[in-house]
Amino acid sequence: MILFSLRCAKDHRFDSWFRSGDDFDRLAASGTLACPECDDTVITKAPMAPPVRTSDTGPAPVAVPSRPLSGPPNHPSHAAIAELRRQIEANSDDVGTGFVAEARAIHLGDRPARAIRGQARPDQARALIEDGIPIVPLPFFPTRKSN
Repeated sequence: MILFSLRCAKDHRFDSWFRSGDDFDRLAASGTLACPECDDTVITKAPMAPPVRTSDTGPAPVAVPSRPLSGPPNHPSHAAIAELRRQIEANSDDVGTGFVAEARAIHLGDRPARAIRGQARPDQARALIEDGIPIVPLPFFPTRKSN
């Protein structure tokens, strides 16, 4: 595990642990990392100083963040997003990774019109928009399925 100091495009700074530097690079490139203050997904490594051992009497001290990296939702927008998620999940069908094909089929009239939600890569979403198929990104990640 490795601890990185990070910052978003709005210069909010925070720390996070990763399995490796490659894991950080992969997550940052996919846009799945987000700033805990503003939810910006443009995240870069910030300069940081590693903990330095000052004597041979023990391990180097571990830096403790001045505020927790995550905690219970307490911002008013968290409640609004949770309610939006509840409404969307109650009134749409989750088509998962089949979203692009299903959205095209509905648009072409090959499938019955209905509200759907699912996943699409950025290039796929852009192609749907360019083809005049109305889609909207959701302000939350899909619920993970355990099995």
